[in-house]
Amino acid sequence: MFCTLWFVPQGCSYHRRLKPVTLLKKKRKITKMAEEQEVIQIEVLCKQLYESQDPIVRDQAEKAVVAFQESPDTLSKCQALLERSDSSYSQLLAATTLAKLINRSTTSLSTQQRLDIKNYVLNYLATRPKLANFVIQALVSLFARITKLSWFDILKEEFVFHNVMNDVGTFLQGPAEMCTVGIQLLSQLVVEMNQVTEADANRSLAKHRKIASSFRDTQLFEMFRLACSLLDAARVKPLDLNDERQHALIAALLRLAHNCLTFDFIGTTSDESSDDLCTVQVSTNNDELCSHTNGKFTGNFLILVGERGVNLCYL
Repeated sequence: MFCTLWFVPQGCSYHRRLKPVTLLKKKRKITKMAEEQEVIQIEVLCKQLYESQDPIVRDQAEKAVVAFQESPDTLSKCQALLERSDSSYSQLLAATTLAKLINRSTTSLSTQQRLDIKNYVLNYLATRPKLANFVIQALVSLFARITKLSWFDILKEEFVFHNVMNDVGTFLQGPAEMCTVGIQLLSQLVVEMNQVTEADANRSLAKHRKIASSFRDTQLFEMFRLACSLLDAARVKPLDLNDERQHALIAALLRLAHNCLTFDFIGTTSDESSDDLCTVQVSTNNDELCSHTNGKFTGNFLILVGERGVNLCYL
């Protein structure tokens, strides 16, 4: 189970003697009540932090949130927030806190724990279609970040974080809203693999390039081909772009295609301060790209190459 893999401390020993059932039930009830009370308190803090007009109240709430993020049982608290909170601000706090924890050190969590977190995020997105957009984006970013940092982790002789296309398969088979979330997951992962964050630079630029190169060679073309295929399917259908769901899906597909086309194939844009590179690089492994699109991709979707890079527009 997800929760047991997350929150059982390593090296923990358990009493062999079982406690009476009544005492166990009572303890569980007390623990559940305490967690619910803490969730309520955090919801209040988040509301004060994001909505209060009083700077003193916001400052106090911010300090309490920082204490929450640095507490030793952060993982269990984040899960409680995601499971029980109806507040979008609290869900955002849980997602960003998990991202900070993962950025801080990947060694503090086992491969299995990180895999469980990734799978939990995917399941959370798939089963909660009414999440606020900023919560979805935070969870999508968390998925991308943990996938990148765990890219070469092996479990049972398998690179378990390489199954990206399978991860989003459920989303792509769902309605337009779910399909959009699936495309966002892929698009953000392309961005994450392509960018060098401060945390990446502090670890190792060489490791970043190794991860990015592996992703480029094993995943990137499949993602671009998926974007082309879905855009091609949309081309032959009458689209109602006044429908927000269809519009969001097309925009997400264009963004995914854009991110794939602007991927740093040869590692020349590790300096984020430079905007000089405006060439579309296409890997020599992707020669079938032209035959796959067959001129249809640009029939309804215009690709503009300019000084700032590549822009794709729906016609």
